[in-house]
Amino acid sequence: MWISDLSGPLVARSGLRLVVAASVLGALMACQPSSGPAAPASAASGAGGAPGAPGGRAGGPQVVGVVVVQPQKASFATELPGRVTPPLVAEVRPQVRGLVKSRNFVEGAFVKAGQVLYQIDPEGYRIALAAAQATQAKAQATLDAAKLTAQRREGLLKIEAVSQQDVQDAQVALKQAEADLVSARAAVDAAQLNLTRTAVTAPISGRVDVSTVTPGALVTADQTTALTTVRQTDPIQVDVSQSSAELLRLKRDWASGKFKRVSSDEAQIKLTLEDGSTYAKPGKLSFGGVSVNTSTGAVTLRAQFPNPEGLLLPGMYVRAVLETGSVDEGLVVPQQALLRDARGAASVLLVGEGNKVQKRPVTVARAFGSGWLVSEGVKPGDKVVVEGLQKIKPGDEVQTRVVDLNAPAPGASAAASASASAPASANASAASR
Repeated sequence: MWISDLSGPLVARSGLRLVVAASVLGALMACQPSSGPAAPASAASGAGGAPGAPGGRAGGPQVVGVVVVQPQKASFATELPGRVTPPLVAEVRPQVRGLVKSRNFVEGAFVKAGQVLYQIDPEGYRIALAAAQATQAKAQATLDAAKLTAQRREGLLKIEAVSQQDVQDAQVALKQAEADLVSARAAVDAAQLNLTRTAVTAPISGRVDVSTVTPGALVTADQTTALTTVRQTDPIQVDVSQSSAELLRLKRDWASGKFKRVSSDEAQIKLTLEDGSTYAKPGKLSFGGVSVNTSTGAVTLRAQFPNPEGLLLPGMYVRAVLETGSVDEGLVVPQQALLRDARGAASVLLVGEGNKVQKRPVTVARAFGSGWLVSEGVKPGDKVVVEGLQKIKPGDEVQTRVVDLNAPAPGASAAASASASAPASANASAASR
């Protein structure tokens, strides 16, 4: 009975051990078939990874970006900063005293010379004119009487009816009457002038500024504050400030015939406005009559432009463009394609026959836009390397990819797309919450 009770637990523990061992052996047998093929797949993946990497050299030639050189017209110009100034400026001030009855213009509008801008109350000046005319009439009557008196006394003197003294007195009275008439006429002219000046007119044609007075204001003759200002805007001037050294260079270019001339001392000039647009009408730049400012060492050149639409406004900042020449079939390479050695010699990398990289020295004429105008070293149709220059050397075989330098960068478009989609995602998330 004691043996029977002890053998039960021993048998149970042995069975449990057999079950666990069988489970482990089954798991190992199940994993062994799948591990065999995995190793070759991993090996195959490791062998093919190098060629698939972007820009890898192990599986093929290096990919580089190129630009095909094409002839184009290259125009050269010298840009000069300038400021628009009116050729004529007139400050309008009253010349008589009185109350302003009306303002007869629209601020900012174009006015013609002689157009009435303000009307000052004329009634007092009409009265003064009438009084002066009456005085003139009285002086005229006095003169007529003096003439008759002088004539009678000269006749009486012949028969000795009057003395010589009486004749002389009549002559003096006549001359005084003549002088009084001249003075009366001057007074009439002065009164007429003052009456005319009650109508304040524009002294020149141009754009009229804002008014500093309103109807009902009292103004006085020769006051310091101008009623308004008129500025001539057609034609209009552009003052270009340059250093004296720059002026010498411009005059040398002028003497060598690089500028397009419109007269013996004037060159044709164009304008670039503040927003980058080009003014449609060309102007004339004068090289004569300039002097150097002793304190700044600068000179001011003056150009004149037609301005019928009033697009150019006084005080506007512009850039004057002087055309210095052009090349009909110029070859331009991008700036990033140009290489320089320790001595400063310029060269470019080209992709030639057999897709082989070649290094070719070039002669740079001058900068043009975002590139370099090359006079020697390249020809139309050459493939100039602009991307991947650090990864290749002369003699390497490469694959080419034509690059459009004017296209926007992919990163910029992706960033713009991401920034545009971010608010939409945030709004959708907020709506779902």
